[in-house]
Amino acid sequence: MDNMNLGLAIVKNTIGSIEKEPRFDTELADEAIHGMIVKLLKKAENNWFFVETSYGYNGYMHESDLYIDSEKAIKWDEQSNNIISHGIVDVMKEPKFQSYPIMLLTRGAIVKTTGEINDQWIEIMLPDERKGWVRKDFVKERIRLGTNTDEDTLRNNVVKTALSYLGTQYRWGGKTTLGIDCSGLCSISYLLNGIIIYRDANIKEEYHMRAISREEMKPGDLMYWTGHVAMYIGNDKYVHSTGKSSGVVINSLNPKDADFREDLVNIKQMGTVF
Repeated sequence: MDNMNLGLAIVKNTIGSIEKEPRFDTELADEAIHGMIVKLLKKAENNWFFVETSYGYNGYMHESDLYIDSEKAIKWDEQSNNIISHGIVDVMKEPKFQSYPIMLLTRGAIVKTTGEINDQWIEIMLPDERKGWVRKDFVKERIRLGTNTDEDTLRNNVVKTALSYLGTQYRWGGKTTLGIDCSGLCSISYLLNGIIIYRDANIKEEYHMRAISREEMKPGDLMYWTGHVAMYIGNDKYVHSTGKSSGVVINSLNPKDADFREDLVNIKQMGTVF
């Protein structure tokens, strides 16, 4: 493996798989979403790269998922001020349902709008400079990292984002509406609201997550077990992605509730960024 910094790349496909090892038949570590920027740290064999995401996570990505060009990556990141807010979206060649899709995007995909609007459709540009159309209500303004938002609003937005993934299938290493795991759900819900937390199910103080007591827990805070994490949403309820339920569901901490999970009653830690 060459030991060098190879610059930046844009994720050009619907999802860019981040693998534990530089091959396709290995454990999925994470997923980079369309339009995200990754740093190429080293090159491995067979067109694999060891990369680092904007939120400090590392793994191997294949060249086929990347548009490698540092200058264009920097410009793309500066100019792409919108994201896909709907779960799964077809990018159409023309502004009508009777056209044909040129790309499939998921919630969190970063896109650039061209300024062209046709009735309920808005034109977007992809990293490879192709243009297509999506419904206007499927696009919203991108929240940049470090955006200043008051605590109550931010807590509400983070919970709302997490709940938007309800029913998504469980996928180890997943982070989109095509499949998501427990830490993927929590981390993407914060990331889409301008906050970076650690991608895995651990509290790491360098990611500004601090331990709190159960009495201090408020909606948007996180609950940790060994190898699992969930988001508290209030009234003894929490949302999480769990293999036992095959995906994203709501469960309760109250033994009197029908959705109580006895196996998750003993919370190891609770954490907050507030």
